[in-house]
Amino acid sequence: MKKIKLLLVLVFIGAFSSCEDAYNIVQDGEFSEANTFKTVDDMALYLNNVYDYASILSQIRFTALMTDELALGNSNAGQDKDLEGFILNPSQGEPLNIWLGQYSLINRANRLLRGAALITPDPTKVDASGFTEVEKYNSIIGQAKALRAFGHFQLLNYFSTNMKDDNALGVILMDRVPDTYEHLPRNTNGEVYALIESDLQYAFDNIIDRNAGATNVAAADYAATGKAWNYLTKNSINAFRARLYAYRGNYALAKQYADAAIATASGQGVTLNSAAATPFVAANFYSTTGTTNPYRKMWADLAQGEVLFSLFRGVGNETVASTFYFNKTNLTGGAFHDMSRSLFNLMDYNANNPLASGAQGDIRAYAFVDPTSKVLSLGPVISGVAATSGPFYNDPSLVYDIYKAKDVLCIDKYPGKAGLDLGNDLKVFRLSEMYFIQAEALVSQGDLAGAAAIIKSIRDVRNKVGPQPLPVYADATAAWADVLKERRIELCYEGHRYIDLKRLGALANAGIDRFSRDCEPLAGCSIDLTDYRFTMPIPVDETKVNPTMVQNPGY
Repeated sequence: MKKIKLLLVLVFIGAFSSCEDAYNIVQDGEFSEANTFKTVDDMALYLNNVYDYASILSQIRFTALMTDELALGNSNAGQDKDLEGFILNPSQGEPLNIWLGQYSLINRANRLLRGAALITPDPTKVDASGFTEVEKYNSIIGQAKALRAFGHFQLLNYFSTNMKDDNALGVILMDRVPDTYEHLPRNTNGEVYALIESDLQYAFDNIIDRNAGATNVAAADYAATGKAWNYLTKNSINAFRARLYAYRGNYALAKQYADAAIATASGQGVTLNSAAATPFVAANFYSTTGTTNPYRKMWADLAQGEVLFSLFRGVGNETVASTFYFNKTNLTGGAFHDMSRSLFNLMDYNANNPLASGAQGDIRAYAFVDPTSKVLSLGPVISGVAATSGPFYNDPSLVYDIYKAKDVLCIDKYPGKAGLDLGNDLKVFRLSEMYFIQAEALVSQGDLAGAAAIIKSIRDVRNKVGPQPLPVYADATAAWADVLKERRIELCYEGHRYIDLKRLGALANAGIDRFSRDCEPLAGCSIDLTDYRFTMPIPVDETKVNPTMVQNPGY
């Protein structure tokens, strides 16, 4: 069902079963809300379903296509060509997927919160870990509220024209399960932010932090994924708040919570993964089941790494790498999208082919690009060294079809896992983002040297040959540009670039940066930062049925 006013009254199919006929509206054995929510364990089961509806896949896909992360692959037969050419359709595609997806999450969180009101937890009942039923009850409510906050925040990011203006038009604030035919207008950003902040405060105060080895991980609060970072914790709320305030331009609070997230993670043994921790051996590095490289293990879901919160995706769930491939994440897997040349070039700091044996440089070029890729030489224009052979990727005499056939940069940031060739967990909050938020805050305060030191620390840990030069920024614009550049590399294909350009592009004097050859088959190569398409349209499925809904400018 594709209308939000109808979607919001859907009942969770796994918990409710209703039918009606002309003779008996309420059938024997029908599950009502009162029958569904009887115990705290019932709440926990429903919470697992709420987690299942939390997703950032549409955001990852939309961001990669609309910015400068992707190029049409050598197996592309027209897939996503319109969106990559900045044709944004309010009646279908990612605007609709994001709108419905996030309101589906919010609706399920609200149904859990309403069902929880029917239950009175027993304060005398204590589990094996020493938590009372009241504490577990409040923890479940806290997680539901945090997920509701996450849904609202995602909607504001894409559908508000100005995230930094509390008076700007936001989205529909949904703090309850609405009536069937209720038409709700858009609220201001400030009104939605107030609910988000309230939900996050409750979550931080009440969520029980449990580790993967706790005796009751699978029983009361969590599903049995065996990974504590697949569930919201107090520190993931710190990370959420850091991003929230960075996006709002409140860098005092953004830095406060980023500092807290980093300090707490360090106390729990979660630190940035060093590129030099394990020598590079291709056969080992690229193994999806046995790699020993700490950074690669995180992307293959073999270890927590730097993850503060990720969404578990297993067999039967959505698959993130299907954004790029038909079958597998390599040259023979049907790459209908591959890495943009402009992004690839940023990761090759030493102007060497990063896939060559013994090459030096950024570990991310190994982790994000599959070794089966076809990589044309950088050439003299980019590397600054004399040409010895060709063709080069930037050779103007190379026709487009040959260029695409010979320069296939296969994306491998999501390498798959056992039994799921195209699937990996969706990384929502990572430690590196917290460092970037610290750097943003320092630039906003005029501490350019402090920001440079943070960016260097990221580059040092990512480069397998060791420490990198300390950046020196002539002014704030140069500092913003370098922060934005490093975010582009580190956070590619995680759903950040579109929002980053929207909020930081003007400060950095930077916009969508595509290699000209990648643009040849498209309707356009870039759009201005002031273009209306840096805000998504409200989907037609909403505007058609909701007379109070105001469409965004330009659509």
